[in-house]
Amino acid sequence: PKVDLAAPYIKTGIRPKLAILREQGVNGHVEMAAAFHKAGFNCIDVHMSDLLANPVSLQSFVGLAACGGFSYGDVLGAGRGWANSILLHSKVRAEFQAFFNRTDTFSLGVCNGCQMLAHLRELIPGASAWPTFIRNRSEQFEARLSLVEIPPSPSLFFQDMVGSRLPIAIAHGEGQVAISDVKHLETLDGLIALRFINANGSPAQQYPANPNGSIDGITG
Repeated sequence: PKVDLAAPYIKTGIRPKLAILREQGVNGHVEMAAAFHKAGFNCIDVHMSDLLANPVSLQSFVGLAACGGFSYGDVLGAGRGWANSILLHSKVRAEFQAFFNRTDTFSLGVCNGCQMLAHLRELIPGASAWPTFIRNRSEQFEARLSLVEIPPSPSLFFQDMVGSRLPIAIAHGEGQVAISDVKHLETLDGLIALRFINANGSPAQQYPANPNGSIDGITG
């Protein structure tokens, strides 16, 4: 558009530092950086090797965006290899834990980044009930246009979008949330930020409106 819609909301000269986090196989970092730059952030490309070798610290960032792609080819499961490079490295593990425990930070995980963050729930306050993501019920990679709704949740990113119904492009092979039992599902009440819906607005339970088979259409 000719008019910059974000401009009135950006205070000139103040651009909070955001880590655009990626790992081997991640390919969504350029688009992620462009979106946050447009929103007024100072985006810094941070590869996991930067944190492992220690030239970069998360202490100077207020935001972290874990990007999408296929880290480690997903051979250990979606996001598991990426998460292990954090969990099994004591200094990097402490770095992430300190970041998550600060009160002035936020994190966003998209696609593979979301799958990775789900495996870090032991480091993230209030995330103990987060599910992990397993292979789609269809047993195949799904790439299609789907309809989603944004329900009420504590999400920083969707605060003014509750009730919105949006068509989105999805592409994943392991997007089904792993819910252990009814009690586990109940603990997620009020935390669901995004769900697949049918044309009438009800939670999508059946394929293809629900492309991965997640219970109650949960997808975020």
